[in-house]
Order: sequence, then C-alpha cells, then structure tokens
Amino acid sequence: MHPLHDYVAKQLAEHLKARRVVVWYDARREFAPFVAEVRGGAKTFNRAVPVAVAGVATQLAEYAGSMFELRAIVEPYVSGDAPEHVVIYIPGCERDRRGSVLMELEKAGECYEPQLKRLARNVLRQRNTDGVSDEMLAPEKVTYEDLARASDRSSAEPPSILKAIFHDASGNDGLIAAWLVSDGRDAEIEMKEATRELTQLVRSRVGLELPEDAGLPKLRSITIRYILAGEFRSDLSGFPPASLEAVPAPKTKDEQTAVRELAKRLRTNFAELYPAMADRVEDELGLRNAKIAADALGSIDTFRFEERALLTHCGVLIAAQQFEDTLAIVSEREHCFWLDRDVARKAQWEACRRMAELGTVTMTVRAAISRTSNGPSGWVDAYTKKDGWYRLDQAQRRLEAWVANLEEEPEECALGVVRRAYEDACRAMAEGFIKALLKANWTGASALPQTRIFSEVVSNRPKPVAYFMVDAMRFEMGVELAERLPKTAEVAVRPAIGSLPSITPIGMAALLPGATSNFSVVEQNDKLGVRIDDTFLPDLGARKRFAAARVPKLVDIALDELLSLQPSKLAKKIESAQVVVVRSQEIDYAGETGFTRQARRIMDEVIGDIASAIQRLAKAGIEHSVVTADHGHLFFAVDRDDSMRTDAPGGDQVELHRRCWIGRGGATPPGCVRVAASSLGYASDLEFVFPTGCGVFKAGGDLAFHHGGPALQELVIPVLTVRLKARDSAPPTAGPVTTSGPPDAVTNRIFSVTLHRGGQNLSLFSSAMVVRPLLMSSGKQVGVVGMAIEGELDRTTGCVKLHAGKPVTVAFLLTDESVPSLRVVIQDPTTDAELYRSPSDIPVRLGV
Repeated sequence: MHPLHDYVAKQLAEHLKARRVVVWYDARREFAPFVAEVRGGAKTFNRAVPVAVAGVATQLAEYAGSMFELRAIVEPYVSGDAPEHVVIYIPGCERDRRGSVLMELEKAGECYEPQLKRLARNVLRQRNTDGVSDEMLAPEKVTYEDLARASDRSSAEPPSILKAIFHDASGNDGLIAAWLVSDGRDAEIEMKEATRELTQLVRSRVGLELPEDAGLPKLRSITIRYILAGEFRSDLSGFPPASLEAVPAPKTKDEQTAVRELAKRLRTNFAELYPAMADRVEDELGLRNAKIAADALGSIDTFRFEERALLTHCGVLIAAQQFEDTLAIVSEREHCFWLDRDVARKAQWEACRRMAELGTVTMTVRAAISRTSNGPSGWVDAYTKKDGWYRLDQAQRRLEAWVANLEEEPEECALGVVRRAYEDACRAMAEGFIKALLKANWTGASALPQTRIFSEVVSNRPKPVAYFMVDAMRFEMGVELAERLPKTAEVAVRPAIGSLPSITPIGMAALLPGATSNFSVVEQNDKLGVRIDDTFLPDLGARKRFAAARVPKLVDIALDELLSLQPSKLAKKIESAQVVVVRSQEIDYAGETGFTRQARRIMDEVIGDIASAIQRLAKAGIEHSVVTADHGHLFFAVDRDDSMRTDAPGGDQVELHRRCWIGRGGATPPGCVRVAASSLGYASDLEFVFPTGCGVFKAGGDLAFHHGGPALQELVIPVLTVRLKARDSAPPTAGPVTTSGPPDAVTNRIFSVTLHRGGQNLSLFSSAMVVRPLLMSSGKQVGVVGMAIEGELDRTTGCVKLHAGKPVTVAFLLTDESVPSLRVVIQDPTTDAELYRSPSDIPVRLGV
C-alpha cells in the first residue's frame, strides 16, 4: 500500500483497540477507496467480511441502503459479553444524533467521522512543507487517490525542495527558524527555485503574505518583523503603538499561536543570534521611544526595551511603597531571556527584589512597633523571636551588601525610599525600647545577661570548647551564621543582653570568666575600663592576661590566623587546650574605617569565615563551639546628616563616642537620655548619656556605622552553641559536580559560572542535589553566590539546587577585593565535603 493508507489504517486500528466497535460515517464518500483497499475484493451487502486493519482482525460491514439490515448483519458479532472487532462503514449518510437506528452501537462503541484532508496533511508533512501541502489540499475535489499518489515516496511527484535544503531542521517551524537566523542557504534556495515553496510555507504557517518579487534578504526581514511584532502585540494589553500598524497581524488563533511558537523557538534554539534580530526590529519600529505604559507589557520579553522599562516601573512602584506588586513583577520576570544572558542586568533586578523585600519587612515591623507596649522583655522577644524584627536588619544588610558590589547603583529614588523607611523603623524601635527601659529603671529584660555567658554557657560545654568573641556581630548575623553551618551540626541560637555602653572594651570584658560576680564600668588613671573583682581591664592586653590567669590551658587565636594555618599547624597550636578563644575584629574594624562599601562586603564575608573556622576546629578535634559578640551595631547607608548630630553634654568627660557620652555632670542634650552607672548595677560614679533615637554625637568615628547606645541592634547579641562532630574525611552525600564558564581572570566583582550535575545512572526524574558554591583563597572564603539563573537559590545559606540534565548558572559575588587569586569550590552542605575545586588559581584583576 501507500503511506496515506497506512496512516488511516493505523488511526482506525487505534479506535478499534480502544472501543472494539467503530461506526464510521463518511458523508462525502471520501474514504470509499480506502475501504475498498481494506476489503480487497467486491462489495458484499448482505454479510460482514473479515479484514485486517493495521494488523487488527476485524469484521467489515457496509451500508447498502437499510440501517435495520446493517444492524442485523453485525448483531451476531456484538451480542456476546466480549464483542468482536467490527467496523460499520456508512458512506453518503449524515449521522442522526437523536434517532439513529444504530444508536446503541454508537454508544457502546465509537462513532467515527474523520476528515480526509486533515488526516492527509499529517502524512504529506513527512515529504513536504506546510505550504506545499496546503497547495495540494486546496482543490475542492481533491480525492483520496490524488492524495495517495502525493504521499507515495515511490511516486514521480517531487518531494519538498526546502526539506532537502534544510535536511537538518526539525519540522516546519525548525525550517523557518533556520532560514530566519542565517542567509547561508539563500544561494541554494535561489538555485533550486525553492523561494515560492518558502513563501507558501510562511503563509501556511503564520498567515503572512510575502511579496512575490522580493529577494530573500527582504523576505527574511519582513518575516522576522512580522513574527516578533506579532508576539509582542499578542502579549500587550491596551492599544499597540502606532508603529505597529504598518506590520500586519495574524488573522486566526492558529496563526497567532504559530507566531508565538516561532518566536520562542528563535530565543531557545538561536539564543546567540536572537538579540541582534530583536534589537534591529525594535529600532525599526521605534519601540524604545514609544509611549507604552510599563504595566501594559505582557509576560514575554520579546524586545530588550521591555526589561528596562519594567525595571524602571518597579522603581516607581517601590517609591510609591507598592512592595508586593514589585515582588510579583520581579518573580515573574527573573528568568526572562534578556536577564538570563546579562549578569549585570540580572544584578539590577536582584537589587530591586532586595529593595522590595526590605520595604515589605519594614512595613510589617513598623506596624508591630506601633502596637507594642510591653516592658523591655517584650521588646527583646519581639526582636529575637522566629520571624522577629531582626529580619529588618537582615534584609537591610543583604540589600546594602548587594548594592555595594554593583558597578551602577539602582534607581536613586527607590533606593532612597527604602533606606529612609528602614531608618524610620530603626528610630521608632530605638525610641520605644529606650522608653521601656526608662519605665523599668533600666531593668526587666529577661534575656541572658552578657556577663553570664561564660559561666552559664561556655563553662558548661564539654571540653575542649572554642569560644568565638566576634566584635560587633549583631543578632541577625548570628541567626544567619547558624543557617550557614552544615546540616550535620547541632546548633542553637539565643539572645543575650549586652552591657552598656555597647563599646568594645566593655562588651569584651563582659564575656570574660568572673564577670558574673563583680563587674563594673569605671574610670581609673584617666582611662575607661572594666573592673572584675579587683582587676582593672582597660584594653585587649589586660583582658588576655586576665583570661589566661582564670582559665587553665587556654589558647587565644585571631580568626584570620586560624583560617590561614595549615591543618597540621592548627592541630599543634591547639593540642591539649581546654578553651580556644577565637577573636574576630573584622566587622568592627571595617565599619570604623569609614569605607562603607568595602565594610558591607567584609561583613558578609566574616559570617562565612566563622562558619569555616568552626568546621576547621571540628576537624582538628574541637567539636563544641560557642559564638557570641561584645555588642551589635547600627549601620546606615549614608552618614548622619547635621540634624542627627548632637553636641556633647560637656562636663567632666571621660570618653565620647558617636552613640554614648561617658563622664560626670554636664547638660543632657535634647533627644538624649542620661543614666547613672549605679542604675545599671555598676559600683561607679560615672554617668552615661545616649541618643534616644538613631542620632549621634559630634565625635570621632564613622557617621554611618556606630554603636555604644541602647538600641536593640546595638544591645541584643547572639549566643550560638554548636556541636559539629569531628570527621577525618566526610564522604559527600551528593554526586560529582562540574563547572563551565569560569573566567580566565576575575575583572568584575560579580561574575557567572555554570554548574553541571555529574554522575552515572542519572535520569530527569532523579531527585535534586543541593550544593554550596563558594569562592576561596588561601583557606578563606572570599565570595558567595548572589543569584542563580534558571535555578533555585537559598539566599540565606547560599545553597543551590541542581537537577540532572539542567545546568544552573550562578552569579558569584566577590567580597574581598584584596585577594590576588581565588578558586571556585563546590561543597556538599550536609557534610562540608568538597564536590569540586577549580584546578588552578583564577587571578583577580578588578578594573581591568
């Protein structure tokens, strides 16, 4: 037989297999030749004949003028519990849907009313393009025999010339797309006179009538403009710009669907070539300067200007404090074609997301502050509980750390709005908490006092234990540190209340052994310090000597030194130690230097460094760690303006910091509060003056980063207890990972790398694998993942989900510009085992 017969037989056989009885109405007698082919002999009107339909043994009964006779003929074959396969062919009759004599058979089996041209089209596509097929099917009286000859590969009818030229293209859409993106086969099309077939295919597929006298370059240009303009128009709400009136539109839903499918195919299969095509059409139609409302743009970014217009629109929404609407747009657009190909633009959208997230949290916290009337404990609980107000500071830090790494700052108005909103919330929080402290006579906070951390937490941990004293780590950073530790770690986080004033000499001394029993802030020999029992501790040297005298087998090491030591040297340094004090001054030092952008990057880096240090100590045999801080901090985006800078109280001044005055006498400036040292439980005649909001004194120190006062961000510190079992070599719980695309040199703080999941016997249905990509240099973490393109990123832990067969491109954020080189490292977050390390150092050449 021929392909048309085989195809029709296959379709009929499927119906037979599904329902066993097929009642076939053929009002136009189009399929009579097919039935004759199946029958293979003369008609028999008074009985059914056995036939084979695509291998299915079947009884064929044909209508001869009487429906009652036909029903009687097939009755013996369908009356049993399991009817035989039966085809009842009824040519020249329309189906009676209400009173058919064969109604029972139609209901029990299947009523079949195929259209010859529709079935034939599917067969003709195997040899011809749609345009040629349309031409063959166009005549009203085209017959089964005509179409059988056209489908027959042995026929003298020539096959599609275009399909021969584009032999490597998949289907008609693949052929059109291949022609649109390249003129490489134009000469062959012209030589073989296939231009007419091409224009027929375009007309058949998308409804575009191309001019007959135009050359292929012009035809290509017209078709690209039609397809991209058509997709853009179909996705647009409201009236299209006037420039689109010159471009015809698809007339039917099928044509419109075909246009969208072709445009999508161009972006998917020819991603490298699509931008130039789209930019050219965008320029031709003047869309970049057209007055199109951003909220009228649809969900498909056909043109580059749409992404930019929508980002500008998001800035307007943020400025209007419509944060939820902004997040909805960002979520819808974050994986659009243009962003997935441009890390710099993706970074701007990530900044937009972080602005909206900060705005959302700010509004939630402000509403909660206005309803809070509890004492100090209630304020501390509201700040530190799960999903508490600390999330405000976390969202602000993440935004500012991200903005600090951008080559170009986000939209100024939007950024200013969320920054002011954050500062207003901090001011309201500080004023409310200080009022609660005043009302409670500076007592009443039920959280663990800082002076009892050593006696109640560190002393009770199994030995050996690591004791991390982190300068200026506020509570939210401790929460993030807990989330960054391996999943195998046992971690608990609780708040503690720092000692006032919240400056380093006081807070660090409060963390020492013995601080529980007798702790006072005093002046001695014109120096400010802490007295524990009879020992005066004015500086780091004194505190180190005091701790060493109180704690046998104590080792004191800086965080930077710990991370830089080889494992063998680290093990030797801490061998036989009962308590290992790990000191970190990076956060406070970075904030106090006044280099705000660099400080933002360092703060994120320190959290990762502490996590790495805990893991290194665990491998060296110290499973237990306690992590806490001397104080927190306030860190705003810009310096305090003149209206927020207050004159010092004067009097007998001992020390003056941005957020506290320490001395005796003088005047209490407006917007400030004075508290005697004795009211805080200190055996001292000193007095302290603090701004009641977020203002600062006119003193030395940074004007954006400061501490010393009693705001929640300054006074509430984290206390983490960690147990991470020692492992000689933790086997990975996930399979291997490979990468592609690391740069030869890092010339930008944000750069991308593509991750691939490896391993044997993986299928598309394999479960997702979670990995933690990092940037490392000389044992220190110097960068994290800031974004994932076409992947899932946990922005708290920096972990990414990988699926089999689906590469994920991540954008790394370099947090330490000083390193000469780095390596890309992929870890298993469950065990901290390395799944991948780049084979050689990648040099860092920022600004090149």
